[in-house]
Amino acid sequence: MNRLALRNLFRNRVRSAVILATIAFSTIVLVITAGFIEWIFATMRDWAVQTGTGHVQVMQKDFLTRGTADPFSFLMPAVAPQFDAIAKLPHVTSVGKRLNVGGLISYKESTMSFVGAGVEPAREEIVTRNLRFDSGRNLDATSGDEIVVGQGLARNLGLETGAKVVLVSTTSSGGVNAVELVVRGIFTSQIKAFDEVAVRMPLPVAQRLLRTKGSHVWVVSLDDVEATDGVTTAIRALPETGSFDVVRWIDLSDFFTKTVDFLSGQLGVMRVFIGMIVMLGVSNMLIMNVLERTGEIGTLLALGNRRSKVVRLFVVESAYLGLIGSALGVLGAIVCAKVISAIGVPMPPPPGWTEGYLGAILVTWPILLTAFCITALTTLVAGLYPARKASRMVVIDALRHNR
Repeated sequence: MNRLALRNLFRNRVRSAVILATIAFSTIVLVITAGFIEWIFATMRDWAVQTGTGHVQVMQKDFLTRGTADPFSFLMPAVAPQFDAIAKLPHVTSVGKRLNVGGLISYKESTMSFVGAGVEPAREEIVTRNLRFDSGRNLDATSGDEIVVGQGLARNLGLETGAKVVLVSTTSSGGVNAVELVVRGIFTSQIKAFDEVAVRMPLPVAQRLLRTKGSHVWVVSLDDVEATDGVTTAIRALPETGSFDVVRWIDLSDFFTKTVDFLSGQLGVMRVFIGMIVMLGVSNMLIMNVLERTGEIGTLLALGNRRSKVVRLFVVESAYLGLIGSALGVLGAIVCAKVISAIGVPMPPPPGWTEGYLGAILVTWPILLTAFCITALTTLVAGLYPARKASRMVVIDALRHNR
């Protein structure tokens, strides 16, 4: 049965080639589309983690909801055993303290507001990889009374690397304090709204400005983003962490979550439509195949073959078409993905961004397997109706068909 079904595929080579091409092309479309969306997800994830969020953040309870109005009431302890315990967990590469600070920045005759953070540069290397420095360089362990500022803020103030600026902020006791700092570098995160207010400085400078010894957040960096959930659970299980909120990067990225939900829904709809197109197209061509082989079907029935055997014959042919076409499509999709990724897909700047970027295709085994299954199964289903139609033919009429 299997050998006969396989030989039948090559009887009408043109029709078989058209069916295989349809299945393969549909598979390629599924893989390339899903791969592009997967690349968007991976890029957004890396951008969220590497533009300051980190993989996990540890903070006082209710800091995210009430900390903006009263930030000094939600300071983390300057010395805490939990800090060292977190640093020793598997997959944790570093834990850095961060102190949020805001106020006014003055240069010559110009003054603007800023939103910044005091950081430990050596422990935030991973979470600042997406900050591109157009001038100067990033903070490091040797940084003293220095800051780095966003490109938009630097442009509005007329700042250049080496310029001396004055930062003014409200202290923890309610007073006002000021420090004079040197601009070490000017960076861009590609987000216009962020770059127009952003300032980063060493943690001791921020503590001196605010006259406090604490920090607002512990930023945890991991060696693998997939370990985020496991590390989050492990931190929550540590002794004396019940008074802390442990927040994953995805919980801090509402835009990412909504984008994933939206694009995943669109991808699901597209998969349904492509499955229907494959089913209808292949079913139509298989029906033509049945009509051309009416005499053969009549002969099979006349020789005493059960109608179920005729059904199995055409179903197996459909299965072979689906498997071969889907396999060809997977191979073609891998080649196309490599070529497209090497060339790049020019993308316009997203809303709020200052620059466009080149897209790519990220092909994973789940994407390949999903596309293969969709086209192979829809081809198999498409062959059920023609197979049933062939098995229900009247033997006498089928034998007279070609006379």
